[in-house]
Amino acid sequence: MVEVDRPDRKTRRLRGRSDPIDAYAAATAVASGRATGTPKTRDGIVEAIRALRVPRRSAVKARTQAINQARQLVVTAPEALRAQLRGLSATELARTCARLRPGDLADPTGATKAALRRLGRRILALVEEIAELDAELKTLTAQAAPTLLARTGVGPDVAGQLLATAGDNPERLHSEAAFAHLCGVAPIPASSGRRDRHRLNRGGDRAANHALHTIALCRMRWAPRTRAYVQRRTQEGLSKKDIMRCLKRHIAREIYRALTNDLQSRSAHASTATADLPQAA
Repeated sequence: MVEVDRPDRKTRRLRGRSDPIDAYAAATAVASGRATGTPKTRDGIVEAIRALRVPRRSAVKARTQAINQARQLVVTAPEALRAQLRGLSATELARTCARLRPGDLADPTGATKAALRRLGRRILALVEEIAELDAELKTLTAQAAPTLLARTGVGPDVAGQLLATAGDNPERLHSEAAFAHLCGVAPIPASSGRRDRHRLNRGGDRAANHALHTIALCRMRWAPRTRAYVQRRTQEGLSKKDIMRCLKRHIAREIYRALTNDLQSRSAHASTATADLPQAA
């Protein structure tokens, strides 16, 4: 099986888009050798992590939306209610709103209390759901990639995203350069005349790029080695964007080695366990 990317925008604009056209373009890409990607097997623990990340991502978005709605209602609430809820953190606001007792719903104060109580209960329920998913994902990521989790700035959420990007079959990533392209951190030449420079890569998996960005920010704040690197590159005249681009490329190299080692070790262990099973008569 070969994984085929979508055609570029220029080709799609020239030829149009339909199922037969896309099928013919995919077949042409495979026949010409331009498409050589190996699809994910989706049959192991990484696929389980990816599946659990789907409800977590939606729960986090819903929690943020509910918190924003509650704060907006507080701003427009009657003064007595607004004074009671002003200045509270998100957690305190949710707990306080969940305990409100609305009165007459025809009254603005009573209706606002009823709305805030429902939003508060929704936020608390989502917080509990996210905590349960985080505990499950922490266990799975520790089983799938212990070496990756030991890296500075890599937590269960970041590790889960990088695992989901790589897939269960690490052999599909031919090199650390291919992994950098997959994550959108490979430098793109943008030289002109005597000026030799590179620009940011806007392609690749943006969720994986965000995960590497999170690692870079964490190391820029807490890792002495990274802080020294940033200081040295700043003295050399590089901008913050260029420093971040270089830093994410270095991190991608480190993450690729840890990621592939973990996945290959797990694959070898699974193969050994399967070989040790007694054969049926």
